[in-house]
Amino acid sequence: MNASALPGLFVTGTDTAVGKTYVAARLLFQLRLKGIELHPRKPVESGCTSDDKGQLMPADGLALARAVDHEDWLDIITPLRLAAPLSPDLAAREAGDSLRLEQLLAACQAPGPMLVEGAGGLLSPIAEDALNADLAVALGFPVLVVADNRLGCVNQVLLTLEALERRGLWPLSVVLSRTREEGDLSRTRNAAALRARIDAPVFDLPWQDDGRALRPLVDTLAELFSGN
Repeated sequence: MNASALPGLFVTGTDTAVGKTYVAARLLFQLRLKGIELHPRKPVESGCTSDDKGQLMPADGLALARAVDHEDWLDIITPLRLAAPLSPDLAAREAGDSLRLEQLLAACQAPGPMLVEGAGGLLSPIAEDALNADLAVALGFPVLVVADNRLGCVNQVLLTLEALERRGLWPLSVVLSRTREEGDLSRTRNAAALRARIDAPVFDLPWQDDGRALRPLVDTLAELFSGN
């Protein structure tokens, strides 16, 4: 990589459970096929369940690890794990602990370019002293916004983009994800509605997409990460 290559990408959502990890994993996998090796990081994950050894297992972190074929990186990808299905700040309190932004930043270190996934929506709390947006600002990476493609997502995407703009963050693109097979009529109209209103590219990801819908985004990211 040369000096102008992109150092990282921050993946956020308009809400929780909108498909961030699925999209991030697809991007990691397809970029690896193109020879672009990224270091995934989901610094904190709440709602973790215990394995047969009593260790908390981060399902999202594991999906990212498998996307880069490095399950042995799991402790580095997601070092901060919490059991309660709450926002990370509250889940840490539930465990009798306190989570700070500096801990998240310490977990977002890598010897090469990174893909960092947040927890919840952009303005969701991720630590006692930080929202996801604060982590994104501290990292300074372009932001990929993932939204569940359903009625109401246009409003959520526009609000998220406005919050990014106010913080001087670059919205690289928007991905409309389908988290369920069934859906409402708006899912056939939301992408066009957004494209008419925003400058960032909008990708409409079909249900259980094989990756084809994201190929233009992958090509763009490959150029940015390689500095071409």
